[in-house]
Amino acid sequence: MEEVQVVVAHHERTTLRVGDVFLKIDTDQTRTDVEVEAMAMAPVPTPEVLWRKPPVLALAALPGTALGRLGEPSIASSAAWAAAGAAVRMLHDAPLPPWPGRNLDEDASRLDGECEWLITNDVLPADVVTRNRRIAEAALRPWTPVFMHGDLQVSHVFVDGDEITGVIDWSEAGQGDALFDLAILTLGHEEHLGDVVAGYGADVDLDVIRAWWSLRSLLAVRWLVEHGFDPSSPGCEVDVLRSQAAGR
Repeated sequence: MEEVQVVVAHHERTTLRVGDVFLKIDTDQTRTDVEVEAMAMAPVPTPEVLWRKPPVLALAALPGTALGRLGEPSIASSAAWAAAGAAVRMLHDAPLPPWPGRNLDEDASRLDGECEWLITNDVLPADVVTRNRRIAEAALRPWTPVFMHGDLQVSHVFVDGDEITGVIDWSEAGQGDALFDLAILTLGHEEHLGDVVAGYGADVDLDVIRAWWSLRSLLAVRWLVEHGFDPSSPGCEVDVLRSQAAGR
């Protein structure tokens, strides 16, 4: 008998795995609409949609294994990381989806409040937060929109050897900043940034990628805590912020 594995669970969404089928249950069907449409448009491999009966979306499991996980060393080859960069470039070169994506003004307006929360709740020293706040400002700039995945965590990219077998979790896809995707993919895995950029095959501003590391981490910590995750685990967001402040 197949076991039910809880992949992620919080009050907004839950993902279960039963054998080779993933069942995604989401309180917001708009996110599911985006995920289904984005997967249909994306020029990279994505999971097969088996069926949809709101609020449940059933997806087939991808072959291979995740490129890595935040907080853990990646055992994937440099070639696999470069292949991930090439897949991201293919996505970014594709026609834009018709719906909007990440909002620059929303990120900017949230930043001060999240920084205050981190200091008030003694999550990080004030100097670490302030340093990251300054670094993050480089990401708050105009960009030319691309077809952005929007949540391109390293665990959302699957590989078999040196080949990309697919990309999952498209509910945040939309028009957005190319460097945001590259930053989220390499968050906590700075040692593979060069591989990803080489595979991407275009000049990128590394300072902006590092700015997104700070910005994304500053904005994510409270959400993670409130949804039952631990951003202070080794190698995760709190460590990223400390490393950024130290200039490593």
